[in-house]
Amino acid sequence: MTAPLKVRVQFRLRISKGAEIAVGPGKVDLLEAIAKTGSITSAARELEMSYRRAWLLVDTMNRCFRGPLVETAAGGKRGGGTRLTKLGEDVIQRYRRIECDAAQAGAADIRALTRLM
Repeated sequence: MTAPLKVRVQFRLRISKGAEIAVGPGKVDLLEAIAKTGSITSAARELEMSYRRAWLLVDTMNRCFRGPLVETAAGGKRGGGTRLTKLGEDVIQRYRRIECDAAQAGAADIRALTRLM
């Protein structure tokens, strides 16, 4: 007899601007990793994606919002670095709050649905 598989509920909100996905779960994860590591390279490594992929995602976000979410500083004695702007921090906070609000609003239906599995 096999053990029952664990049920996982995940919200996947994506917001597009034109043909571009401005923000979604992977991009928010990337923003959080950049905030944690201070580097696109380290954030990409942590998320197991290429630097190029991470850079393209950051570039898309920076173009889709009214200002950049991520700022980079060129190398030098201290090696440069990357940081989130206030707008980038705000995007993370609002996105995570939407996820939490959606989970709370749907909690009863989610429980009922998972009981049917």
